Amino acid sequence: MKILVAIKRVQDYNVKVRPKSDGSDVDIDGVKMGINPFDENALEEALRLREQELATEITVVSIGDSKNEDVLRHGLAMGANRAILIESEEYLQPLGVAKVLKGLVEKEKPDLILLGKLALDSDAGQTGQMLAGLLNYPQGTFVSKIEIDNNKLIVTREIDGGTNILEMNIPAVLTADLRLNEPRFVKLPNLMMARKKTIEKIKVSELASDTSTKLELLEVSVPPSRKAGIKVSSVKELLEKLKTKNIDKHSRLIKKLFFDYTNYSLSIKKYKRIRKKLLKSI
Repeated sequence: MKILVAIKRVQDYNVKVRPKSDGSDVDIDGVKMGINPFDENALEEALRLREQELATEITVVSIGDSKNEDVLRHGLAMGANRAILIESEEYLQPLGVAKVLKGLVEKEKPDLILLGKLALDSDAGQTGQMLAGLLNYPQGTFVSKIEIDNNKLIVTREIDGGTNILEMNIPAVLTADLRLNEPRFVKLPNLMMARKKTIEKIKVSELASDTSTKLELLEVSVPPSRKAGIKVSSVKELLEKLKTKNIDKHSRLIKKLFFDYTNYSLSIKKYKRIRKKLLKSI
C-alpha cells in the first residue's frame, strides 16, 4: 500500500504571532517555522502502518517555495521514502491546495492520503474534505485511531460528546487528530542524512490549472483585550454588583442554581439557611 502524506510549513506553535503594522496580514518575518503538528501526526501514523507491514512506500508532499524543503527533510528524517515539493510562489487557499493534491494523487496513485485535520496558520480544517470530494473518495476526519482489516479501513474519529467509528474502502482520505499518536523524536544523524536526499520538484501548473484565490483578506487585527474582572467577598456583594449593572437574568440564574444544587457540601440545614438568605436578598 502506498501512502501520500501532505505536510505544511507553519509558524511554531510556541510562537505568538502579531499582525503587520498595516494590518494586511500576519507578520512571520524572523518567526520560527516548522512542520504543522497535525501533519506530523499523520506522518507518524503512516510510518507505524509501514512498521506493521501494512504499507510499502510513504511519500511526503508540500506546496510552496524552497523554504518548504526544511519540513520535507524533517519528513525524510522521520522515515518517509520520498519527498515532493510542489513549487508555488503564491499562498494557496484550501480549495487550491485540494485541486493541486488531486492532480498529484491522479499521478502517483496512492492507496491512502493522510493530512492533518487543520493547519495552525489558517485553522480552516477544509483541505482534506475538499480533496476527498474532488476525488470522490471516502473520508474520515479528526481521526484518533486507524485500523486496517481485509483491505478495509476502520477509523475512530473525534466528535462532539464522544467518538464515531467508520468502515470504508481504500483508497480514502483521512485527516489526523492530535490524539492519533505521539510523533517520534527525530535524531540528529537522521536529519543529517535527510539533507543529502533528493527532493523531487513539480510546478504547480503541471497539476492544476486553476488555483486562483476565491477569498479576499481584508484585515488582520489583534482581538480587544478583556477587561479585568471584579473580586467579591460574599454572595450578597455579588448580587449587589449584578443589580447595579442591571443584569436581572444573572440573578435569576443564581436563584435557579441554588434551587437545583443537590451536591452541596454543607449540611442540609445550613444549606437551607443559606438558600433562604440568598432568595430573600434577591
